[in-house]
Amino acid sequence: MPSFPSSFVAVLASTTALLPQIQAVTTANAEQAYNQLQTWYNESIGLYIPSTGWWNSANCITVIADLAAIDPIVKVESLAVFQNTYVRAQQYNLQMQKVVGPGYLPWTYYGHHWPFFPPGWQWPSPIQTNGFLNGYYDDEGWWGLAWVAAYDVTGNPWYLQEAESIFENIKASFGTTPCGGVWWDKAHTYVNAIANELFLDLAAHLANRGGSKSFYYLSWAERQWKWFSNSGLINIQHTINDGLNDTTCKNNGGTVWSYNQGVILGGLSELSRATNDQSYLTIAKEIADAAIANLTDSNGILHDVCEPNCGADGSQFKGVFARNLQILQKASPEGRYAAFLQTNANSIWANDREGSELSLVWSGPFLSPANASTQSSAMDAIVGALATS
Repeated sequence: MPSFPSSFVAVLASTTALLPQIQAVTTANAEQAYNQLQTWYNESIGLYIPSTGWWNSANCITVIADLAAIDPIVKVESLAVFQNTYVRAQQYNLQMQKVVGPGYLPWTYYGHHWPFFPPGWQWPSPIQTNGFLNGYYDDEGWWGLAWVAAYDVTGNPWYLQEAESIFENIKASFGTTPCGGVWWDKAHTYVNAIANELFLDLAAHLANRGGSKSFYYLSWAERQWKWFSNSGLINIQHTINDGLNDTTCKNNGGTVWSYNQGVILGGLSELSRATNDQSYLTIAKEIADAAIANLTDSNGILHDVCEPNCGADGSQFKGVFARNLQILQKASPEGRYAAFLQTNANSIWANDREGSELSLVWSGPFLSPANASTQSSAMDAIVGALATS
């Protein structure tokens, strides 16, 4: 895969450096945002429902773990949250179905809360969970990574074992699609980027935490990356489209969503760590630079094309990019990535906040109502800025 010219990287870095400076976010700001997020935590079920959904709740747990890793106050409080979610969320009677909407924007419908199933819903009966498993491999991947993040903070082996169990369920799908890789769903309707990235990311994370099983997870991470890199999902602009055409197994030209540019960064960073191979970081930086070039406005603020109407799923996307750019930045620091995270975090706090609530559009204005999805997504940028400053 060819590298970007040095002139492109220089322009990107200088453009970010020239942005007007806003008062930098602080740990106290992050704690304030965390306290607000927890007002949406439903302790009785261990999830952020009904404020947001099932897979979004996994991302809420992940951002709390990332904040706990750098904030002793939040770390103390997070222990009870992780334990409660681990016990209670597995017992939740989730009823949900997903569809791929216009522009390849996923929509999750729920039986018990917004967004409810549309009138005249003709799909099969809603798919319920089995612990942290359900009918969608991407949902399972989010929960697997959430439990890895909780394990990193707590050292609790139960959380790592849960992530390993989730990995095995996703692995069973590998190679069963017409195109290779894993399916998006257990109904076998779509081969998309996000499910395959999450499988790679989870395998690579486990390769660095699996003890005697590290080689097993590493072999799967390398196998999945070989498939992904040859799949055509990464286009000639070094961005990642939404999925493959199931008939031709060619890139479907679907929307370049920010989360698809993000998860791969974490997977490649962890794979580089496991192998001590810097070439994975080179590829990750190509994707990161292309995403920043294509998905930011003139002030360097990240956007998805669905804004301001991203539904209950698209509202989570940008935080995933910020979180994984933080992982890449820690693995191989670049001034332009630190500046990007700081600029977006500052803009969120200055322009996309009402009180303690953080909304969808990071450049502003604040769009009411905020919810646990918009809050946790914006927090990913704030935590990323603090963790890499």
